[in-house]
Amino acid sequence: MTVRLRLALTVFLTGLATALGVLVMVAIAFQRFERENTWQRGDAFLARVTMQHDLLERQQRQPEEFVAFLRSLLLFEPDSQLYLLDASGRVLASTGQARLPPGFAVALAPVQQAAAAAADGRRRQAAYVMGEDPERMEADTVVAARVLPHAAIAAAATEAGYVYLVSRNPRLQATRWALVASSLASPALGSVLVVIVLGTALAAWIIVAVTRPLRVLSDEVATAAREGFNAATVAPAAPSPSTHADDEFGRLRSGFHTLLARLRAQWDELRRLDHFRRESVSNLSHDLRSPLTATVACLETLERRWSSDPSRDEDRHIVAIALRNAANAAGMVRSLGDLALLDEPEFKLRPMRLELGEVLDDIALRFANRAAALGVALHFEQAGSEPLVIEVDVELFERAVANLLDNALKFTPSGGRVVISAAMAGGQVEVKVTDNGAGIPAHDLPRLFDRHYQRRDSVAPATSDDGKGLGLAIVKRIVELHQGSVSVASTQGLGTTVTIRLPAQRVAQA
Repeated sequence: MTVRLRLALTVFLTGLATALGVLVMVAIAFQRFERENTWQRGDAFLARVTMQHDLLERQQRQPEEFVAFLRSLLLFEPDSQLYLLDASGRVLASTGQARLPPGFAVALAPVQQAAAAAADGRRRQAAYVMGEDPERMEADTVVAARVLPHAAIAAAATEAGYVYLVSRNPRLQATRWALVASSLASPALGSVLVVIVLGTALAAWIIVAVTRPLRVLSDEVATAAREGFNAATVAPAAPSPSTHADDEFGRLRSGFHTLLARLRAQWDELRRLDHFRRESVSNLSHDLRSPLTATVACLETLERRWSSDPSRDEDRHIVAIALRNAANAAGMVRSLGDLALLDEPEFKLRPMRLELGEVLDDIALRFANRAAALGVALHFEQAGSEPLVIEVDVELFERAVANLLDNALKFTPSGGRVVISAAMAGGQVEVKVTDNGAGIPAHDLPRLFDRHYQRRDSVAPATSDDGKGLGLAIVKRIVELHQGSVSVASTQGLGTTVTIRLPAQRVAQA
């Protein structure tokens, strides 16, 4: 859901809740107004009646004609009923059609409350009083009451009574609906609609004005994320007329452009430094190969000259150490050059379609003599009888597997076992080199393929090129160029398994 839609939905729901709240408040206010008006009319009516007539005395003198008299008082109040009560709330006479049981009494508390409000003028505190309707006991209605002081209500009574007016809601529903319809059709409705339209238009304008610069900024962020730092469109665009530098969105957009420009400058600097590094490593490797090759040749010549002279045994031992170190240095320089070449953006694979089993079997045969000399059993296994056809750069792939085999043989003791296996798993070809050698500590596994990492103990991570920390880095880079992945699982004392996963389909050239 977009920001505009969320804002529009929020405005709509807020307006709807406000409209419903206003309707509820109007309904409550109208109901209160009706009740207050009803109570005031009823109280004024009782004030006139009690002022003009002594109801208790008349009821005692003419009990048969008293009900008719009460009904005559209500000719203009058809929705009201009048009751004469004694001091305990017992009904002495009523204008209702229903016959009340003898001794029927109404709740006295509302009667006394209404009478007290009428007596001391507390109309502000008691705007209206809700009481019982003797004929409809389940409903609360607006009631009014007045105290009727008299010497006696019955023969031996000396306490006061009450005149009790029940004002029922008028049953003029058709008239009310007609009144509502006429109100809706009045010009007031047009004014309300105009206000709603203007409010909606203003809200829409605010939403568009607020979200337009945010949308422009989000488009620029999406463009930068999609095209990266190499695209020309990454450069900050001209400020949009809808985005002002003095508001929050303008400052955010300006900050984004500043950050983007700084990131692009840093990216260019990193690219320059990376190119300088690769070029320096390549040049250094090229420049060191010739003197190292000459040094190795000179040391080999000295070793041959002194091989038949027993007096030169100590010198030959020193030459052997120097020759071994020179050869290691030459191998490391060669690996540095190869790794720098593989890191070049312009480097391209030369893929060939081949049967994987044959290639791995040839590599195993190549290392067979070395494995036999070390007392290690080396063999190749393939899951299933179906040929595994894959497309790889043969030279690079063989070097990656050879590096893994060299590592496995280096750290597998005599009597151990090294296995090369191949299988199809989940649409990928898996090549595993497994040994039961010393294994690798768990804390070293995450950094095993880091070209800058080299353990210093006797159980160093298995790397080729004389253990200088570049063999596995080269393996990882070769596998990445083939759009594959490499992982290692190892347990100290039990051995190590390195797994190369390559896609079974044709590898896209870089």
